[in-house]
Amino acid sequence: MAGRRDWTRDTLAAGVRAGDKRALARAISLVENGDALAYDLVRDVYPDTGRAYAVGVTGPPGVGKSSLISALVRHVRARDASVGVISVDPSSPFSHGALLGDRIRLADHFLDPEVFIRSMGTRGHLGGLAEATLQAMLVLDAAGKDLLFLETVGAGQSEVEVIGIADTVLLVLMPGSGDSVQALKAGIMEIPDVIAINKMDHPAAKTMLNEVRSILALDHERAWRPPIVLTEATRAENVPELWEKIDEHRAFLEQEGQLEERRRRNLAGEVFAVASGRTKAHLERAVAEDPELRRLLDAVQRRELDPLSAVREIMEKVFKIPAASLAPAPGTGAGDAHGDRADAA
Repeated sequence: MAGRRDWTRDTLAAGVRAGDKRALARAISLVENGDALAYDLVRDVYPDTGRAYAVGVTGPPGVGKSSLISALVRHVRARDASVGVISVDPSSPFSHGALLGDRIRLADHFLDPEVFIRSMGTRGHLGGLAEATLQAMLVLDAAGKDLLFLETVGAGQSEVEVIGIADTVLLVLMPGSGDSVQALKAGIMEIPDVIAINKMDHPAAKTMLNEVRSILALDHERAWRPPIVLTEATRAENVPELWEKIDEHRAFLEQEGQLEERRRRNLAGEVFAVASGRTKAHLERAVAEDPELRRLLDAVQRRELDPLSAVREIMEKVFKIPAASLAPAPGTGAGDAHGDRADAA
């Protein structure tokens, strides 16, 4: 296999398809840095994707997501499934931004040739987190991984975009964390397909189980009812049961003919998310570099020009879009690009 410094497009694509760890590490570094070779590589290997099953793992910081993923990886490796893990930290300023704790919790898998683990930040990537994560997932998919775990910190807009790539979304909560329940009430309940309440020995675990169950009961639309599993990740307690629920969700999607439909919608959503990220970056650069556009922004800030008038002028100048075309379509909103996950299940 090619050495560290002499990867070419062909040798890198061949290395990725062979599942070579050095090729995967190099490919994902290129993806993170927005290197032109990354685009060529993903284009080359894209026909080899669509086989891996992706599980998105999200939830507030500190609830034990990394420990739970580590326990799930151990469980599925016992069944001979190959695994890729991408841990995303939107706040990290580092290109390989793994938190030390994540490294420690996942450390016992690093020597396993069938497990590839990578942490990612957002540094320098033109299309933002959605683009970098999508490309990294496609690279691991093309490498023949059976299962992909995608971990995100929190459940803000960027995390929801990232988690939109997943086939099954696992929400991890922790007893005694009031913000967890608040997150559920704020609409996060549309996201998960399976819920884990970690640290089951906590005295408030059963109370939280009942709270979450009552919130879920308010949603009468979904055909799939997200199951709730009490876990203790550090002892791998109830991890087989948790995996069973993830497996049941996969079987449900396949039986209902929804897996392919969800993947098609997710990919379309990612196209819009990446396009939005790139468009925003292009707009910000254009405004910063053009004194006339900068004056428009200053006029808004001085309250001499209303924001929508500025938008029309900026869009007309930067994208040559006539003002008449910029009226919002009826019923559209900021969240429409990804669709409602509740419709998916």
